[in-house]
This record gives sequence, structure tokens and C-alpha cells, in this order.
Amino acid sequence: MRSRRSAPGAAVALGLVLLAATAGLAALAAPARGAGQYPPLSANIAGPTTIGTLQSRSYEISATGGPAEALNGTVVGTYTYSASFYAVNTTGLAFGPASTGVLVNGSINLTLSAGNITEPVTLTVTINSTLSGVNATTNVSLLVEIVEPFVLSTTLLVGSGASVSAFALTVTLDGSPVGSIAVPSLTPGQSYPLSFRYVATDLSPGWHAFSINVAGEHGLVGFPGGQQVYTQTFYVQPAPPDDTPWYIAGAAAFVLAIFIWVSLVGGRRRRRGRK
Repeated sequence: MRSRRSAPGAAVALGLVLLAATAGLAALAAPARGAGQYPPLSANIAGPTTIGTLQSRSYEISATGGPAEALNGTVVGTYTYSASFYAVNTTGLAFGPASTGVLVNGSINLTLSAGNITEPVTLTVTINSTLSGVNATTNVSLLVEIVEPFVLSTTLLVGSGASVSAFALTVTLDGSPVGSIAVPSLTPGQSYPLSFRYVATDLSPGWHAFSINVAGEHGLVGFPGGQQVYTQTFYVQPAPPDDTPWYIAGAAAFVLAIFIWVSLVGGRRRRRGRK
């Protein structure tokens, strides 16, 4: 008799256990967060907007927010990217090293290698932020102008006495350091071509000078003619004059002359009509 009375209670208990198990499985299957329960996704490209032909420059691609980021700022999901570029002439252009990949801790560095054509290039990156099947996407782009750089070139000569270990040469422009040239290990009597490409959009018109000094190598290397300092000058053309004010003044004078002529002709006709 006791066993018959306890049967309904056992059935209820079993039903509660099954309901709890089902709810637990549903919770595991559901995404940890739904859309709108994560920080907004944003992305950025940081790097130079002007580079020289045949130069390579690094660009940092970064992303924050989206399902891949917890509300406390911790990266809990995955950021992936897809990179591309647009230019009229793509000869020699490359943006990578890989067109797709994963952003480690929300960022990655890509390199733009320019060809020998001066033109604008648009860099575009699509960012995906993903966690447990929830995905958010955004695009970011940057316009880069490829220009003709100022070029320093010469030849480094090694003396016959000894070989030279790898070293770096500092390049100065008008007395201020603007970059360096890496020189590999050289053998006695070897000649090594040096080249340095420099982009500057704010140089004042007039003459400027690159210089390289190898005095720190204590006579092991030099330039043609036995010189320890090599200097190369170049000239920056002034901007063309802005003739817009003269065009406006000329147009205004022309309109005024037409108005005066029309007024005089009209006055003569009126006077003739009165006679």
C-alpha cells in the first residue's frame, strides 16, 4: 500500500529531474551572449598616409568590441581580418603578408609594399568578431598616397686591410637624423652600393642636403675619393603660384566692362528715341 501511494511522488520527482536536465542542455546550447549584449565593434588602420615608390611601410590593424570582447575588456572570442587594396595600377603593389588571418589580442601588423608608380592606393580591411556562433562585422579603410621620394645613392668602399662586420649608417638631412642604412658584413676591397629613399611633404623650397659619415668605422671603409663624409644636395621646387585671385579679378573686370558698355548703349538709344 505504501509503495502505491509513493508512486505519484516519484513520478513528479523524475519529471523535475528531466526538466532540470533539459533546461541545462538548452543553456549549454544557447550562445553565452546575444546580439546587443557586447561592446560595439570598432576597427582602425594606423600607419603613414604617404610613402615613396619602392618603399615598404608597416600598418597596425586593431579591433575592439563585438562578441569577441567581454564587458570587462578581456578578449574571449576571435578576431579575424580580410585585407585588400585598390589602385589603378597594381604592378608591384602588395599588402600582407597574408590577405586573411587572425588578430592576436586584437591587433596585427601588415606591410604595404609600393611599386614604382605614383598614385593613390586605398587599403581596406574587414574585421569579424566572433564568439559561440555570434558574429559582428565592420570595415575600415585608409587612403595612402604613393609619391616620388628624395633618393640618396653612393658607393661604400672597403679598404684592402681587413673585412668589416655589419653596421648601420645614420643619414642626416640638413644636419638632423632622418633614418639609417643597414650595411652587411663586407670583405676587403669590396664595393657596396648604398641607397636611401626619403619622403617628406613639408620641406621648404630651396636646397637641402643628405649626409652620411663613416668616421666611426675608423678608416676601414670610405667613399669614392677617400672621403669619410658623403653629401648629396637636392632642390625642392616652390609651389606654383595661385592665380585664382587674378582669374576672379579678371572675370569681375570683364563683367563690369560689359555692364558699362550695355549702360552706355542703352543710354544712347533712349536719347535718340526722345528726339
